[in-house]
Amino acid sequence: QVQLVESGGGLVQAGGSLRLSCTSSGSIFSINTMGWYRQAPGKQRELVAHITSDYVIYYAGSVKGRFTISRDNAKSTVYLQMNSLKPEDTAVYYCNRPTGWWSWGKGTLVTVSS
Repeated sequence: QVQLVESGGGLVQAGGSLRLSCTSSGSIFSINTMGWYRQAPGKQRELVAHITSDYVIYYAGSVKGRFTISRDNAKSTVYLQMNSLKPEDTAVYYCNRPTGWWSWGKGTLVTVSS
C-alpha cells in the first residue's frame, strides 16, 4: 500500500511563497504521473498541477505562471513551488496520481492572509 505524506504548508501573506513536498512510499513512484490537489473549505477537491513520468506538465489556469511542479524520482518526492500566493489559494493541499488514486494522505494546510 502506497503512503503519501505531504509537508511544507503554513501561514503566509499574500504575495509570499511556499514550497510543498510530497513523499511516497513504495518503488513505483517513478512510473506514475503525480499530481497536486487542493481543497478549500466548502469546496470540492481540485487538481492544481500534475507531472508525468516523462516530465510533461499540466497546470490549472488559476495557478499557471505562479506555481511550479517538479519531481525527484530518486527521493520518490514531488514538489510544488508556489509563488505570488493569493488568499484564494488557501486550502489543504494533497498529492496523488490523477487516475487510480492511492489512499489520500493528511494533506498540508496553506493559509494565505490578505
